[in-house]
Amino acid sequence: MATYVLMTKLAPDVISDVKHREAIGRKWKKAIEAHCPDVKFICHYALLGSYDFLDIYEAPNEEVAAKVSMITQAQGAVQAESWTAIPYGRFLELLKEIE
Repeated sequence: MATYVLMTKLAPDVISDVKHREAIGRKWKKAIEAHCPDVKFICHYALLGSYDFLDIYEAPNEEVAAKVSMITQAQGAVQAESWTAIPYGRFLELLKEIE
């Protein structure tokens, strides 16, 4: 499976709903599990910057990764980007292949 990084920025009304933040997160996770059962989350971080959350996950292909971003936006994100992540060792191997 490929590794992806999900960068999420929540809508102001969602991020300010501190009282229900945990429940909102659980609802999001259940939606991902229901629609993308092959996705395996590796880690989840809250951020103090231009994005609110960073998730690293594995998915079988870019279409499933796109679904993760779409579900995230449907659950209250104003921005959700899934980026392909290549392990550094593999990145170095790819460089050698093009030399």
